[in-house]
Amino acid sequence: MPNPYAEAGVDTAAGDLAVELMKSAVSATHNASVLGGVGGFAGLYDVSFLKDFSRPLLATSTDGVGTKVAIAQAIDKHDTIGQDLVGMVVDDIVVVGAKPLFMTDYIACGRVVPGRIADIVSGIARGCAETGTALVGGETAEHPGLLGPDDYDVAGAAVGAVEASDVLGADRVEDGDVVVAIASSGLHSNGYSLVRHILASRGVAYTDSLPELGGLVGEALLEPTRLYTTPLLSVIEQHPGAVHSLSHVTGGGIAANLARVLPVGSWVEVDRSTWEPLPVFRVLADMAGTPVEDTEGTWNLGIGMFAVVSAGAASDVIASLGTAGLPSWAVGTISTSARDLSGFEQGAKGVDGGAVRLVGTFRG
Repeated sequence: MPNPYAEAGVDTAAGDLAVELMKSAVSATHNASVLGGVGGFAGLYDVSFLKDFSRPLLATSTDGVGTKVAIAQAIDKHDTIGQDLVGMVVDDIVVVGAKPLFMTDYIACGRVVPGRIADIVSGIARGCAETGTALVGGETAEHPGLLGPDDYDVAGAAVGAVEASDVLGADRVEDGDVVVAIASSGLHSNGYSLVRHILASRGVAYTDSLPELGGLVGEALLEPTRLYTTPLLSVIEQHPGAVHSLSHVTGGGIAANLARVLPVGSWVEVDRSTWEPLPVFRVLADMAGTPVEDTEGTWNLGIGMFAVVSAGAASDVIASLGTAGLPSWAVGTISTSARDLSGFEQGAKGVDGGAVRLVGTFRG
């Protein structure tokens, strides 16, 4: 019997096969709090433990990975983009000191290719497992005619919990606090529209090999986003009260994201001489014919997170982060003294925060 939906371009059988292929990876993220398993209309998560909180707060975040998916599609490699999604979503939750509980994902595509969808979701599941987040649900939507057959986009949302008295933020930051930079793994998931523009203007294909990038351009650009949640929560627990605020360096670059987690009236000068931007940033800036400093408002240049910590605990926090696999270093000191703030980035994304500017010259 003819299937009108299939004739319209929607293959429900392929969708069912994709679910079967991803089921084991998704189930591996579940813990005793997850009820109902895979395939329900809604995910269920037992939050009885919140009764033990004095004042439980839920934290939530939603995001995608932007045009980085275009590179995954161009070289037909889809097993890392899911980790990028987890990084963009879950690592925003830890910024307020919250522990992630669960996540859901959404994939829109022009055509369901079961193996491709399973690769994407398996990457999400691996990231969820690494951050202690249960992947409790998701949706794969086929949009023929709206998206090309091999086009797709991904998005996700997550929920976490934190005791109200433990929420991190600008209100905890004090004069003399040390700003600690925590290394990124590369571009993460921001600034790819600029990356793609630079490569197109230079006629560089994702399948080209560049020794300075260590191999194929596309594979280098798909370096997965570093995940910070688990080690950061561990360090926060190891050093009670030492970490005052955290900043996830995503869209908007270095200064703007740090300014968002500093109090109004405070300022800091981030010393470029304390680190050397990763090679990928140098290579791309050279291709564009611009100083790498000109990209500070777009790329993270090697800093994926900032931690603002008490001065007396800074060296111990840096050591603990290093032990947890997160290379870290001090880049500046918070001040509340009066000064001319011309040339500083002051707040961002609707937040009236502190003032930040980068000074000095990068290493290398």
